[in-house]
Order: sequence, then C-alpha cells, then structure tokens
Amino acid sequence: MNTSLRGAFTAIVTPFREDHSLDEDALIAFVEWQVRQGINGIVPVGSTGEAVTLTLAERERVVQRTVETVRERVPVIAGAGSNDTAAAIAASKLLAAAGATHLLHVSPMYNKPPQRGLLAHFRAIADASPVPVVLYNVPGRTASNMAAETTLALAEHPNIVAVKEASGNPAQIDQIIRHRPAGFGVLAGDDGLTLAVMSAGAEGVVSVISNVVPRACAAFCDAIACGDAKESREWHHRLAPLVEAAFVESNPIPIKAALARMGRMRNVLRLPLVPMDPKHLPALETALRHAGVEL
Repeated sequence: MNTSLRGAFTAIVTPFREDHSLDEDALIAFVEWQVRQGINGIVPVGSTGEAVTLTLAERERVVQRTVETVRERVPVIAGAGSNDTAAAIAASKLLAAAGATHLLHVSPMYNKPPQRGLLAHFRAIADASPVPVVLYNVPGRTASNMAAETTLALAEHPNIVAVKEASGNPAQIDQIIRHRPAGFGVLAGDDGLTLAVMSAGAEGVVSVISNVVPRACAAFCDAIACGDAKESREWHHRLAPLVEAAFVESNPIPIKAALARMGRMRNVLRLPLVPMDPKHLPALETALRHAGVEL
C-alpha cells in the first residue's frame, strides 16, 4: 500500500488578520505546532482552508509557507481542485512548483459532469500533474457523487495514488477498499467515520478536528492501525462530541472559533462565511475539554 499516506492528515484552516489578509505568522506557528504534535500530514488550501475565497496567488503563498515550515517532515497535500479542468491543471503545476508533495482534487461542483466526465477530468489532471494526485469525493459540497466504479477506474492511473472519500456511504467506501489495486490508498473524509472506515481497511483520515487535537487524532489512527479495538473505541467516544460540535455550522466556522478560543489565531473568516453563532460556544468548549484541550 501507499505507505506515504497513512494516519491523520489535518485539513488546515487559513489564518487571517483583522483586515482579512493572510496571517502568515499565525500560519507558520500553527503548521509547526501540528507537526510537533505528531500529525501525519498537512492538507492546506482545501475547503477547510476557505480556498474558494483565496486568490491563486494566495493559495500558492499558503502552500509555500506550509512547505517551508514542514521541511519534509510530513507530506503536504495541497488543494488544487476546480470545476474547470484547465484551471485545475494550471493550479496543479503552480502548487507543485510551490513544493506540495501531493495534490488534492475535488470532484467538480456546480456543472456536475456525468461519470464519464469525471473520468476525463481526473485523467487529464493526472496526466499533467508533476506530483501524485489524491481524488476527493464530497457529494455534500459538489452535489454529485463519484461512483465507486469511477474511483476504481481512476485508481488504475499511475499518478492517482489515493482517494479522500467523504461520501458518507460506508458501503461505497467498502467497495473501493475491497476492489482497489495494490498501492492505491483510501483516506476517510469524515471525522465521524474514521473508526468505521479505517477498520474496514482504509489507511487514515483527512481530518477537521485534528486542527485542534492533532496528537489525539494521530493516536486514534495509530490505535486503529494496530488493531487495538479497546483503545480505538475509547478514542472514538472521547472525540465524538468534538466531531458533533465541529459541524454544528458550516466547516470551518466552528473549528476556527475553537482555534481562536485556544489562542492559536483570530476568529476571522472571509465572506460569505461568518463567525459562529455565540449560542454554540458553550457546547464547543465542553467538547474541547472532553477531548483533552485545556482552555
């Protein structure tokens, strides 16, 4: 299997200053903290990183700063997706040149291509990409599902090495795990399904909650990978309230509120996202403490 993509990977938020410009100092400190906490990989400029409101130059800068901070200690899987194949290819080349070890490509949203369109889209990207490609299936954001058969066909491409599966459909994910070719990795795309998907044979998770509890998420994945059922269940139950609290409003609204509460960055988002409704803060703080975060 693809041993370079195993464990917990943080889909990192993008820190902003009060004027909504990039806060590079906060980004550098945050990425360093993540690596020192034992996270297995960093995923910048994805949906959690508010990439749709970043310019391409800003996405490049975030990746550059992340790569410089990581210093080859863990993989950096940069979000390069677009519903315009030509734009996705251009972003792939730019972010690979910025130092990303892999590129995360989400299934096209809004124009909703048929499955044969998805095949053509991802194959064109993989043919052009200077670094390995990780597919990303998230119907809740794209309004269309990438079928297991499509993922498995794309898994045969030598430059497509894994999928982040966030369909929320265990049967579909299990089908991919059972029939994938050797060397093709599967990463859970939903924090709430980490235990189920990894127990079925997936290599890890691209996590939102690891923004605030990276060490715990890495330990959780280690326990599952080692077959320690008791410890895995304990981690699952310990982190479950945080998973619930992290998605009480659209991601990354709650997780950014949590990071601000922890003093790691400002609670600043770019419109159309807005700060979390204060009524959710008590439950979020309780979930953080239950997960082991000192406030």
